[in-house]
Amino acid sequence: MRGPPVVVVPYDPGWPESFEALRTVLAAALGEVARAIHHVGSTAVPGLPAKPILDVDVEIASRTDLPESIRRLGPLGYRSVGELGIAGREAFDRLGPDVPRDGSGRSWPEHHVYVCASDATELRRHLLLRDFLRANPARAAEYAALKRALAVRHREDREAYTDQKSELIASMLGDAVRARGEALR
Repeated sequence: MRGPPVVVVPYDPGWPESFEALRTVLAAALGEVARAIHHVGSTAVPGLPAKPILDVDVEIASRTDLPESIRRLGPLGYRSVGELGIAGREAFDRLGPDVPRDGSGRSWPEHHVYVCASDATELRRHLLLRDFLRANPARAAEYAALKRALAVRHREDREAYTDQKSELIASMLGDAVRARGEALR
């Protein structure tokens, strides 16, 4: 097995509220360093089944703000683990279920935090895909069906699950770019 099993669950209407709670704590810690904090990934698309892990993209003005972002996220219990093979996207590990440590002692939902400069291709891809799926229910349903099938087929292989979604994701991103009449950097 490579990592925890892949489990796709029905959409949880509590995901946006959980994101907002995370956004509030992250925004307070990051202050002016964060230009925006985005809920991305499948949990950000109403009605879409997903792995129950919130994806959070912290947008910073430029890569020069990354060291300060790392410094400010550290006391909350986040540890920078680098780009993990995706240029322009700094990933963070949580050092426990109480992260972000805001003094409440609460256990937070599972989530991933990434810091990206405003001009990062990966940030643009995340936002384009999220917005495309929100605006195109038929394509979101197609994506949901694929995710469910792959979660069964590759329950014990997260890498294969992710890889086999890539063709459909690329197709949807192409449609999103064409619909906006602009290029994906």
